[in-house]
Amino acid sequence: MDQEFIERMKQRLLEMKKEILENLAHENEEFRELVENDDSKDLVDVASSDIDKKMLSTVGDQEMKRLRLIESALARIESGAYGYCLKSGKPIPKERLEAIPYALYTVEEQAQMERRNR
Repeated sequence: MDQEFIERMKQRLLEMKKEILENLAHENEEFRELVENDDSKDLVDVASSDIDKKMLSTVGDQEMKRLRLIESALARIESGAYGYCLKSGKPIPKERLEAIPYALYTVEEQAQMERRNR
């Protein structure tokens, strides 16, 4: 992997990380407001509010997972292991890394893992 490409991916990963952290902070504010303003008396309102809270929590969980993957990719850049499949050790194609800068596996290995987990 050429250094210019890795540096470009590092910048994208850092931008993605910043965006996720900003989104999580915003969602956390929304979640706090939902809880603080939850003076609902009607069962339908309670159910709707509960769904909103769960949706925010789920979105937050997904963003946290992406954040961990981004942090892992940044660590691999620092260690010189970025761009190599964690399972096969083969290089991950640049096209895949451009689409998913925090990819851990080649497309083939990812597909095999997904088939096994079904």
